[in-house]
Amino acid sequence: MLKQYLQQATSPNGRARWSAIENTVELTNLIPPTVSYESGGHTLILGPSSLIERAALQLSQMASVTLLSVDGEPSESHHLYYADSVEISGFLGAFSVSVENRGQEINLAQAAISQDCFDIVLDMSLNGVMTEEVPVPGYFPVGRGHPKLSDALEEIPDLMGTFDKPKYFRLDTDLCAHSSRGVKGCERCVDACPAGALSSEGSDKTGHRIQINPYLCQGIGTCATSCPTEAIHYALPNPTDTQKFIERLLRNYAQAGGEQAVILICSSRHEQYNLMALQALPDNVIPVTVEELPSVGMDSWFAALVNGATQVLFAASRHMPPTVMRILNQEVTMAQTFLNQLGIDKETVDILFLESLRDGTPTLCTEPLGLHLGELEGNKRQRLYQALDALAEHKQIEPAIQPLPATAAYGAIECSTQDCTLCMSCVAVCPTRALHHEGDMPSLKFVEQDCVQCGLCVKACPESALTSSSRINWDKQQRQAVVTLHQEEPAHCLRCQKPFAPQSMITMLQDKLRGHSHFSDQTSLNRIAMCEDCRVVDVFESMANDPEKQLNY
Repeated sequence: MLKQYLQQATSPNGRARWSAIENTVELTNLIPPTVSYESGGHTLILGPSSLIERAALQLSQMASVTLLSVDGEPSESHHLYYADSVEISGFLGAFSVSVENRGQEINLAQAAISQDCFDIVLDMSLNGVMTEEVPVPGYFPVGRGHPKLSDALEEIPDLMGTFDKPKYFRLDTDLCAHSSRGVKGCERCVDACPAGALSSEGSDKTGHRIQINPYLCQGIGTCATSCPTEAIHYALPNPTDTQKFIERLLRNYAQAGGEQAVILICSSRHEQYNLMALQALPDNVIPVTVEELPSVGMDSWFAALVNGATQVLFAASRHMPPTVMRILNQEVTMAQTFLNQLGIDKETVDILFLESLRDGTPTLCTEPLGLHLGELEGNKRQRLYQALDALAEHKQIEPAIQPLPATAAYGAIECSTQDCTLCMSCVAVCPTRALHHEGDMPSLKFVEQDCVQCGLCVKACPESALTSSSRINWDKQQRQAVVTLHQEEPAHCLRCQKPFAPQSMITMLQDKLRGHSHFSDQTSLNRIAMCEDCRVVDVFESMANDPEKQLNY
């Protein structure tokens, strides 16, 4: 339907658009890993008594239908249960339903159908029992207004059997900035999930880790957009392939004679609305259809702008789930902040609400940025900075360091040198090596471009010597330079003279332990000023010279 419309365009830009689409290899999902749902068709309908009884009449083909009244109104139905409170968890084929009635708590599936769980839940209560903004598969909260009851009643009978769903995302724990050595940091992906599929599992002792429940995940993409390190990313197509597709699409459009290209990112599940939008927009608007709007990150937006696009828009609806809307707005606002600091019209990246097209065609950006960098390379962050640096190359941004919102994943770390003992706790937890140590001199090094503002280093510092600040440094050389935050003369081992630790740390330890019963003599205090190898040698030599000292160890 959408392709047929695009093919019919007769204007120069319309013909160039169709040529670009025809000659750019489409993004297609290969067969990804999947998870399977098993549903026997055992259905629970809950809500006001009168409503659920009428709905049950239209689902007589299901394996079983259990009715749960939440308003206490009497009924003659033999399958009607009552509840003062209800708790539901799970997904298609595995819904656990616990109800409490007059102080007694029961497993409703066991009581009603002698099963461990229900397969499908039709929830007609006003606000819905499960609170996820994007309902899990098999759960239909029609009482909240979406989906419509008629749509749910049409879909439910088809949910009997075995169903496969893609595992939409990959998680690289080595890149994850969520936790390290019992310290918790970044939680952007958990906060961004509208389906309740992401959680932080573990403890301070065992360590915390991000878990993705593939049965709950709906592939929305807000987690991948929010992740600053690309630890969590779309599986197929991967983000790099999406970006290269956009870059090649723009190149082919220009080669076909197209001008003033506007990229319109559309969701694949709303083709009819995408078509309506394109019918109201000029022919230089090129649709890029993706699984979900938030699955394309800021690096791809700016890659488009430095490869011929005059504007990047999102075909969105004001009825999208609140979390999806919040994350998309947050990322677009960040992009507009960058554009504003560059002196570029902030609407160059914007959200186009489809509802607003009823009021007329929006004003589009027509001023080309004059850049055609080609395909950007590197990871997500490196590709973004390549684009930003290209846009900033011929601009005088004063001052070079500009503030960003506190939620930004870009910024710097500052060190209070009078408090820092160079214990390297911060280095041990840094997920990107923005903080690191190199060379023989005790020192703390920092690279601003690599810092994702996860907060791990600040929380891990035992002396509270580190602070973070969200900002963007438009001076490329400064941002990529290795900066020494703190450096000290090393302490040299009393035996072998090898440098092995900061002198201030050795002095601090000796001062704190002087007078302790285990360090009552100078020999014990001196060992603190020895390297690990010499400390062991000194202990054994002492025991060999005076065997009675073994009693002290």
